[in-house]
Amino acid sequence: MTLTLPAGSTVRDALQASGWIEQFADLPVEPGSVGVWGRKAPPGQLLRDRDRVEIWRPLRVDPKLARRERFGQQGARTAGLFAKRRPGAKPGY
Repeated sequence: MTLTLPAGSTVRDALQASGWIEQFADLPVEPGSVGVWGRKAPPGQLLRDRDRVEIWRPLRVDPKLARRERFGQQGARTAGLFAKRRPGAKPGY
């Protein structure tokens, strides 16, 4: 969504102008949940021209745990990368 805001606007002002705060009241707007161009930003941070404000939701599943579970379902040496092993190659290559 593209917004035109007055000079001196903050991240919180942008969220309010976009309607996200009212539409998604259950999402917390606090440091660590919003950012500007992929970097964490406090809600009071001033915005510059053409800044991109991002809202991050908490992860549902830890990515490391999800990968470990997928690997466990595949089987240690019978699926995935380990299924096609060249003769004499190191494990995993």
